Amino acid sequence: MAVSNEVNYALKMLQYMRAGVRVNSRVKVVLEWGGKGQTHTAEGYTVDISPKGCLAIVPHAFTVGQRLSLTNAVNGKKSQATLIWRGHEERSGWELGLELNKAEEGFWEVEF
Repeated sequence: MAVSNEVNYALKMLQYMRAGVRVNSRVKVVLEWGGKGQTHTAEGYTVDISPKGCLAIVPHAFTVGQRLSLTNAVNGKKSQATLIWRGHEERSGWELGLELNKAEEGFWEVEF
């Protein structure tokens, strides 16, 4: 493999690597979003969490890039979040990769 191909491959792989440590944790979450003058909510749960976000299962198919309000239903803490990935639809909902934007200190109440 040529050096330039190796560099390109390494750069591509960096894009797909997760940032930081993740912990398997099931936490009940509530997502809120606005539309047409109304506020909508959907409840779900996390599969894993990290200081920067989570993978959650929620029974609503959002658009990648959509901004939402994420509430940790266990402790009531809120954060703005951005949907950065949407996976497969499972029986209980869609797999959603959510990135936290300016989350409160101790949002998950887990030390990473």
